[in-house]
Amino acid sequence: MIEYDFVVVGAGSAGAVLADRLSESGKHTVCLLEAGGSDLNFWIWMPIGYGKAFYSAPINWKYTTEPDPELNNRSGYWPRGKVLGGSSSINAMVYIRGQHADFNDWEAEGNPGWGFADLLPYFKKMETNDQGESDYRGGSGPQYVSTMKRDLHPLCDVFLKGAQEAGYTYNSDFNGPDQEGVGLYQNTAKDGFRMSTARAYLGRARKRSNLHIETKAHASRIILDGQKAVGVAYRQGGSEKTVTARKEVVVSAGAVNSPQLLMLSGIGDGAELQASGIDVAVHRQAVGKNLQDHLGVDYLYRSKVPTLNTQLHPWWGKLYQGIRYVLTRRGPLSLGVNQAGGFVKTDTSPSRPNVQLYFSPVSYTKAPAGQRPLMNPDPFPGFLLGMQPTRPTSRGHIALRSSDPTASPLIHPNSLSTAHDRNEMVEACKILRKIAESPAMRAVIDEEIAPGPSVQSEDDMLQDARARCSTVFHPVSTCRMGPNPEENVVDARLRVYGVDGLRVADTSIFPTVTSGNTNAPAIMVGEKAAAMILEDHKTA
Repeated sequence: MIEYDFVVVGAGSAGAVLADRLSESGKHTVCLLEAGGSDLNFWIWMPIGYGKAFYSAPINWKYTTEPDPELNNRSGYWPRGKVLGGSSSINAMVYIRGQHADFNDWEAEGNPGWGFADLLPYFKKMETNDQGESDYRGGSGPQYVSTMKRDLHPLCDVFLKGAQEAGYTYNSDFNGPDQEGVGLYQNTAKDGFRMSTARAYLGRARKRSNLHIETKAHASRIILDGQKAVGVAYRQGGSEKTVTARKEVVVSAGAVNSPQLLMLSGIGDGAELQASGIDVAVHRQAVGKNLQDHLGVDYLYRSKVPTLNTQLHPWWGKLYQGIRYVLTRRGPLSLGVNQAGGFVKTDTSPSRPNVQLYFSPVSYTKAPAGQRPLMNPDPFPGFLLGMQPTRPTSRGHIALRSSDPTASPLIHPNSLSTAHDRNEMVEACKILRKIAESPAMRAVIDEEIAPGPSVQSEDDMLQDARARCSTVFHPVSTCRMGPNPEENVVDARLRVYGVDGLRVADTSIFPTVTSGNTNAPAIMVGEKAAAMILEDHKTA
């Protein structure tokens, strides 16, 4: 049995950060366990290759939800990264921190140290922004953030003009003083390659002698001595192995796998654990509960002018852009697909933006379920207007399918289960139509393909959303942080209630989902968790 100071489970958006920061001083030994393998994969590193990584079994857990009642009992596809870098290696790379008020809400709910003023130093510490350091942006961190304007499709400017004609203001930086408005997205990319946390953090950390990385190491349970975490059992190459932790075990396996691992270890709702044949070590009824996610839908348009479809559908277009990318790291293959968008308010006049917009100058109407064939778009010019309400109130849960660690967990999203969420979905659909009806957009739209002109009433829009909407891949809150151990899993220092030497640090600890993409705040959690752990062990 090998012993380290710290054992980190999961090398994803937060776990890779923890492995780097905890080993940085050289004073501690760290073991990082990752169920997946290497991130040296062409489809990971090429930005638009996420359309392949999105559905690739070797690097993706490829989860499927249970039938969702309010979505016509459809089962949803939930890709999660199973590779160094985790979901930061397979996501669409949009870099959004969230609204300042999101984090102030966290603090107001009884989580000291989690207000925006407290977290801004961590956001800045983790980031190198290609526009340079400012009051809000970092200039020397490992996570590179790129402004992609030089290669964006010209239709992005048409979208921005149309959105402003529809009454929405322009915002030059969604991660600056205020999030509201429309603008261009920044990506976690550098020099034409994806900048996952594997590249950003492990790339510099993996050569340290005090950091040991085990890949293809599927954690099966946390080893407890009484009510203290002392190690992790894992499966690798057909063998059962263990690693022990002198100081702490940190679970950073994500909003699906972190609660699953706790439950497999006997930490969870006692009655549910016993029903799965698992001995109860620590009764924590909130484990796996409080699941939140963003739910979105796209409106698809045939275009009167060329789009990325025009460049990427014909074989010669693929060849040209492929050669261009290999030689220059430029062009559409060097970008994510969500190029422009914004954060706006519905007509119900909320106090702050409650809808996120996406503009993608590409379309794929016949994609197989759960796939994004970005290199094989529609044969006609088309584009997508997409949206997601940012602060849903529906709550789902994660449960065990069985006591077998290799069995996928049960995912119950419980989408659109509140009147609030159904109303905001309809109001957000109206915003897409409002922008599409602007003079700038009317000039380039040939026709609306989906949902089509027959969908007009609020009920029509809701029924269309139920039939077509899907996750935007932002699950959170399944090991929620909060002051009441009966309703939450971890305290404000991310320590699991009732278990010594055990923390959780990933999106599962979010008290509520942030207003936007969750990769940036997940990385921040890794930074803050590492700082707290080192502080608690009196090490700088």
